[in-house]
Amino acid sequence: MALGVALIGAGFMGKCHAMAWRNVATVFGGTHPRLKVLADADDAPAIAAQFGFDRATTDWEAAVADPGVDVVSITTPNGLHRPMAEAALRAGKHVWLEKPMALTLGDAQAMADLAARHPGQVTLLGYNYLRSPAFQAASAMIREGVIGRPMAFRGVYDEDYSADPSLPWSWRMTHAGGGLGALGDLGCHLVSVMVALMGPVAELTAMTQIAVPTRPSPDGPRAVENEDSALALIRFASGAQGSFATSRVARGRKCRLQWEIHGTDGTMVFDQENMNELWVHGPGGAGFIRHLTGPDQPDFAAFCPAAGHNFGFNEQKVVECRDLIRAIDGGKSCTPDFAQGLQIERIIHAMATSDGRPVALQETT
Repeated sequence: MALGVALIGAGFMGKCHAMAWRNVATVFGGTHPRLKVLADADDAPAIAAQFGFDRATTDWEAAVADPGVDVVSITTPNGLHRPMAEAALRAGKHVWLEKPMALTLGDAQAMADLAARHPGQVTLLGYNYLRSPAFQAASAMIREGVIGRPMAFRGVYDEDYSADPSLPWSWRMTHAGGGLGALGDLGCHLVSVMVALMGPVAELTAMTQIAVPTRPSPDGPRAVENEDSALALIRFASGAQGSFATSRVARGRKCRLQWEIHGTDGTMVFDQENMNELWVHGPGGAGFIRHLTGPDQPDFAAFCPAAGHNFGFNEQKVVECRDLIRAIDGGKSCTPDFAQGLQIERIIHAMATSDGRPVALQETT
């Protein structure tokens, strides 16, 4: 039977989830999900019609409790993630939750604990950059030893959406509404990639910065509580080393999720702003070879049979949706679930609290 879907939140990522649910069967085959209910605070009926949902409500709890709903997509502000995800799990639903997982590490731990008590329900966090064909190809190359043993990772994720000091204050800049700043919005994506490629983090030393201490608001200047940028040095459990940087105030950067891995036999480089290119320097090579995404790479051919026609941000989300459906159909977990998401949260919260001191991370299985 087709999955019944509830979507909570109709903003940027809500629309992205809606497109994924509407397109997943068209791209990968199978039964089209039933888009049952959209919950949003503003203009829900009009948006529900636009997105293709049967009905709309401003009551997210009613959407979660709907007996026709099997899976709940949550794309709301960060402070609502825990209560909504926990309500969905208690109602017997599968959960697709956008990152970051929660406001605090304690919240993330509680969510992971609750998910562990509901083993028949699939949880998936929205780390969509793990689904691009270039990233999947890079992962396969590392497993196959194309660049030898990974020795070092260098990664940055920079954007400039908060670079203008006249940008108004918002809930995103508070601990109570947004949780962490650049680490929770951008850095967690880089951590998801870093851990997937390099394995667990054993220790890190980090520092953060608030570049714009106050922002204008109708009530006058208000303090920015969470970090605009963060830097970290990392030691992986494998013995490899790494460097990490993220910023929401890097002028001119739009989606610079860039990483490179130095191996014993070669180097691999990727930049999300050029997401259809993977550069690899292998054994005996005189320079880097440009690998352009195409139908020979994972999942690309399902969208387009011709090389060089490029993959996109929303396509990553369709692949993520496909993986969620497969996990539900097979009764298996998919990556990253709430348990794996907790490990990402431990890393970014360790970065937020390090203040220049080494922090050991206890990885759990």
